[in-house]
Amino acid sequence: MVALDGPSGTGKTTVARRLAATLGAGYLDTGAMYRLVTLAVLRAGIDPADTAAVATLARNVELSIGTDPERPYARLAGQDVAEAIRTEPVNVAVSPVSAVPEVREVLVAGQRRIIEHVLGTVGGIVVDGRDIGTVVAPDAPLKVFLTASPEVRAARRNAQDTAAGRESTAAEALASVDRRDRLDSSRAASPMRPAEDAVLFDTSELTVEQVIVALSELASRRGLLGDGVGARR
Repeated sequence: MVALDGPSGTGKTTVARRLAATLGAGYLDTGAMYRLVTLAVLRAGIDPADTAAVATLARNVELSIGTDPERPYARLAGQDVAEAIRTEPVNVAVSPVSAVPEVREVLVAGQRRIIEHVLGTVGGIVVDGRDIGTVVAPDAPLKVFLTASPEVRAARRNAQDTAAGRESTAAEALASVDRRDRLDSSRAASPMRPAEDAVLFDTSELTVEQVIVALSELASRRGLLGDGVGARR
């Protein structure tokens, strides 16, 4: 198993998918799970600051997420919402929703079930998020914390939004990145931080391909190449 953590704009999700495909492993985007709950909160007309209502919804929401790196999906009540969870209203609300301890408790339990299932069937998994190495899977044999400068991350976010047809400016992207960093690193429940034994990896000056090569080499040195990323570890 590879635990891949870091803030938005570091290329984490793209890298995790590509790395999982390279290693012949499953893939789990835990951030998408928090976005699914956030979208459900918004669609239900719940104030993200109403922690009791948010927690109740999280315990009852019907969500599913794909673990095939070639064909990941995100569904809410059976509906494909992969695009909807990347919109600006969700970007703004996801940090307060994900900061609710009960939400994290419910989703972490679900993430651990998914990880156990994929390890038992595929043999390995690459999991990306913000608390994988510290909370979700602290025993992962390889933990990586991706970083990049705020300016680079904002530029990547802006390019991503533009490519997807979402309106964005460089200034708005930088403000969004700064805001998300501040909220995610200061929340009381599972704040974003590198695990003590995580490998810190700055992607500011690297292409996705270069990052994949470097992480594949790391996985190889940890004995995680081959059948399903390390014989079901």
